[in-house]
Amino acid sequence: MTEPYDLITMGRIGVDIYPLQTGVPLAQVETFGKFLGGSATNVAVAAARLGRRSAVISRTGSDPFGDYLHQALRDFGVDDRWVTPVDAYPTPVTFCEIFPPDDFPLYFYRRPKAPDLVIRPEELDRDAIAAARIFWITGTGLCEEPSRSATLAALEARAKRDTTVFDLDWRPMFWGGEGGASGDGGASGAVAMATARPYYEAALRHATVAVGNVDEAEVATGLRDPKACAQALLDMGVELAVIKQGPKGVLAVHRDGRTAEVPPTPVEVVNGLGAGDSFGGSLCHGLLAGWDLEPMMRYANAAGAIVASRLACSSAMPTADEVDAFLAGR
Repeated sequence: MTEPYDLITMGRIGVDIYPLQTGVPLAQVETFGKFLGGSATNVAVAAARLGRRSAVISRTGSDPFGDYLHQALRDFGVDDRWVTPVDAYPTPVTFCEIFPPDDFPLYFYRRPKAPDLVIRPEELDRDAIAAARIFWITGTGLCEEPSRSATLAALEARAKRDTTVFDLDWRPMFWGGEGGASGDGGASGAVAMATARPYYEAALRHATVAVGNVDEAEVATGLRDPKACAQALLDMGVELAVIKQGPKGVLAVHRDGRTAEVPPTPVEVVNGLGAGDSFGGSLCHGLLAGWDLEPMMRYANAAGAIVASRLACSSAMPTADEVDAFLAGR
């Protein structure tokens, strides 16, 4: 490696199988599109679309879907050298239903175990992780071994150099809970949160930035008020807390006292999935550029809104010119 990466993400990868019809229950959908997916992977793609040199640490099955994901990463300009095959498990697929403007149920097929949860500590390129300008991990990476130990080992190798982002990324079903991509996890939500919280706390000790919605922040802090969540995350060791509030916009609070509260960017929503990952890649872009909090949040909000107005996730990530044009038209 001659130069550090702008961004290395670590976490989920898989194939998104999305309906090509909206407002139709999955049982009645007749045609689907196939897309690169997985939150950490989408963040790397989003940053690459903005001109950043990015890479992903993950694993796929040793199968045709795994081959597809490698090709898709290369097509998006994301380095796939640390995406390796696992013979024992199939590449995960995720289905969704699309009921705009705010109902997008997800169906994860990640059993008996997802390959991205078989990342092992001894496989990590710790020098590259330490050298990257931004390193990004997710809550899902903490839900099972050996990924949990590998994620914490990567954070230790990182040693809070430069910018280390913890995407709080709460998926109750990966922790023994119920429910959708976020929320309280149904009847078993409190138990799932209690199981996850010590690992979230351990990761936060190594992070400089925490980003998530109120549901996700509650897993880490036990609180739901956005400002209280942000302060608690700062107290747990991060320098910047970013709380996404959906229709209420986004709150960013820095340890140095700077704050920004930015309203949402209204668009006609086609598919809200992937908007948060676009936000994340754009957040990294702004952090790398050294932007102030408010313009950085407005830019990230705009990038997320663009993806929400499109069908797919990875292939919907905007370029810098598209975000600039979108903001100029507001």
